[in-house]
Amino acid sequence: MAEMKAVLFDRFGPPEVLYVGRRPVPATGPEEVLVRVHAAGVNGGDLHDRTGKVRLVTGRAFPKGCGIDFAGEVAEVGAAVRGVREGRRVWGLLGRRTGSMAEYVAVGPRHLAPAPENLTPEEAVSLLAGAATALTALRDKAALQPGERLLVRGGSGGVGSVAVQVGRLLGAHVVALAGGRNLDFVRGLGAEEALDHRTTPLSALGRFDVVLDTVGTEQARVRRLLAPGGRMVAVTVDFDRPLAGIATVLGSLVHGKGRIRVFSGNPDSALLAEAARLAERGDLVPVVDTVHPLDGVADAQRALAAGGVRGKHVVRVAAQTGWPAGPSQRA
Repeated sequence: MAEMKAVLFDRFGPPEVLYVGRRPVPATGPEEVLVRVHAAGVNGGDLHDRTGKVRLVTGRAFPKGCGIDFAGEVAEVGAAVRGVREGRRVWGLLGRRTGSMAEYVAVGPRHLAPAPENLTPEEAVSLLAGAATALTALRDKAALQPGERLLVRGGSGGVGSVAVQVGRLLGAHVVALAGGRNLDFVRGLGAEEALDHRTTPLSALGRFDVVLDTVGTEQARVRRLLAPGGRMVAVTVDFDRPLAGIATVLGSLVHGKGRIRVFSGNPDSALLAEAARLAERGDLVPVVDTVHPLDGVADAQRALAAGGVRGKHVVRVAAQTGWPAGPSQRA
C-alpha cells in the first residue's frame, strides 16, 4: 500500500508532540475525490486539538492528524463523482474531521470547489476558511446591511482579516479591534476605524448593529455593545473557560436582548465557489503571514499561539508547478 507524509501527534501536549510521520494514502471511495495537497492553513482549532481542549469531541484515539483546509489538485476521481476531473486545481475543507496537513486527502465533492485562478496554493488556503466563516457569519447569520455598524474582534487574524473585507464589501461601517502594531494593516483591509484592544475599553466603543467575535473571551460584556435589534455572532468560545463561554451563549438564547448566534463551520461547494469568485474579482484578498515547511508545523502553531498574527500562517505540504504567481498582501 502506498504511503504519504502527514503531520501527526500521538498524545496531547505542547507543539513538540507534532511530527511528520507516514500514513497510507487514503483509498478513494466511489463518491470521493483524492486531492494531492499543496498547502494547508494553520487554524486556532489545530491548537485546541493538539492540547486536548476538545477531546470530548475528537476522542482519544491516536495518532491524530492536523489541519482542516487545503489547496491542491485532483489526483483521482471516484466512479460515482461527476463534474470533477483529474488535474484540476481545487480548494476545500475536510468538514468535521482533521488531517489536511498530509500529501493526500480524500473528500466528498461537496467539500471542495475550483480554487481561485489568480492565487497560489499558499494564498488560496490563507483565504479559504476565513472567507467561508465570514460570509456565513455576516451575510447569512447576522444579515449585515449597508450602513450598519460592525465590530470585528480580532481584526488582524485569519478570520478577522477576511471579515473586515466582507464587512466593507457588504457596505457596513467597519470597526476592528486588533493589536497596536496591526492597526494600519487592518485599516488597509477596509476598516474605517481600527483600535488597540489592549488600550481601548469596551465602554468607549459605542453601540453596534453587528458584532463578530473571533476571540471568545468576555462575551457577556461584548454582547452589551449591541444596539437595539443588534446581532452578535461568535465563531469561537474561550477554551480556557469553555463552560462559562457555553453558558453565556445558551443564556443569551433565553435571557436579555441580543441572542448570540453560533454555527459549526461546514461549508458546501457552492459557498467555496462563491469565495473563489470574490477572490478572482479582487473583492477578497489573501493575507499570508508566514509560509512554513511541513516539518515546521510546531513553529507555526507557536507563532499563532503567541498572537499578533497578520492573516494566516500556512504550511507548504508539497512543491507545485503550473500555479499562478498571484497577487498577495503580505505582512
